[in-house]
Amino acid sequence: MSIDTDFITKDRERIKEEYLLDASERPASSAGGIHHTALLSSDVRRTIDFYQGLLEFPLTEIFENRDYAGSDHFFFDVGAGNLLAFFTLPGLDLGEYAEVLGGLHHIAISVTAEKWDYLRAKLDVAGMDYVVESKSSIYFTGPDGERLELLADPLGEMYGTKVL
Repeated sequence: MSIDTDFITKDRERIKEEYLLDASERPASSAGGIHHTALLSSDVRRTIDFYQGLLEFPLTEIFENRDYAGSDHFFFDVGAGNLLAFFTLPGLDLGEYAEVLGGLHHIAISVTAEKWDYLRAKLDVAGMDYVVESKSSIYFTGPDGERLELLADPLGEMYGTKVL
C-alpha cells in the first residue's frame, strides 16, 4: 500500500487553516481537565507494583467498581491533578491489548528531564524493553500491554512546539 505523503501534508495544512485558531482568538475550554483515564488490569498487585513501585506514581485510592460487583477501581497520581485509573473485571474473558480505531494508542506522561533519566535507569534495572525517540521520549509497555510514554517536556509542549 502506497501512502501519498504529499497529499497528507497538504491536507494537514488545509485542516490547520480551517480549524486552528490563533491562541489569542481561541476560546477557553469547557472542560476542567481529564479527571482520570481508565484502563483495564488483569492483576491489581502487579499493576500497583509497576505504577507505584517502578514508575513511582502513588496509589491514591482503591474501592469496588460501582458498575461490576467484585471489580476493583483504583487510581494513581500522575501529577498536575491527573489520575490514571484501572478496573479489574474478574470473570470476564477479556482479550489482549489491541490497537483499534477509536482505541488507546498510548498515554504520554510528562516528567522533568532529571526524572526522565532516573526512571529510564529504573527501567534498565528492571530489564524493561523500551524505545527512545527524539531524545526526550521513552516508549514502553505496561503490565497488560498498554503503551506508555515518559516525555521530558513540560505540559503544553512537545518537542519544542507549544501545543497548548
